[in-house]
Amino acid sequence: MALIQRLGERDRALFDRFRLGHTSRRLWCTLAVALTHLGSASTTIALALAPFLLPGWHAVGRHAIYTLVLSHLLVQMIKRTVSRPRPSCAVGDEPLICVPDRFSFPSGHAAAALSIALAYAAVMPELAIPVIVLAGVVGATRVALGVHYPGDVAAGQSIALVTHLLLVHFSV
Repeated sequence: MALIQRLGERDRALFDRFRLGHTSRRLWCTLAVALTHLGSASTTIALALAPFLLPGWHAVGRHAIYTLVLSHLLVQMIKRTVSRPRPSCAVGDEPLICVPDRFSFPSGHAAAALSIALAYAAVMPELAIPVIVLAGVVGATRVALGVHYPGDVAAGQSIALVTHLLLVHFSV
């Protein structure tokens, strides 16, 4: 239990260090809000469906949808089981954006963004670095905006990565 407590303390310390506050520069807050929406349901679903509009891209769409749906199911199962309160609830501070629910662990936005990035990177290796970095930035915005701890983001991204690797392994 001491290890879990230490990890929680470090997670909170990192959160406090990287979170934007209401007094942060407006440009940074606006940029973080814009980027965080790249991990939203509407954006990631649209990006998963977009390949079906292009001839020869259906495999990308299938992989993106499977990764997105499976990782999201895992995120929601874990989120409802662990029931970790969001940082804003724990410290009584208002986040800079609306939150979809009151649970924090793991981050669904981080999982969704990386799920889509990995699906696209698998078929377009030349875009792998930019899309994966962008997915990482989406995860970082969740901390900066005060809605997730860094560990929540790492867990969400890990779920996306494991889901992607399993689907690749089983050639789905």
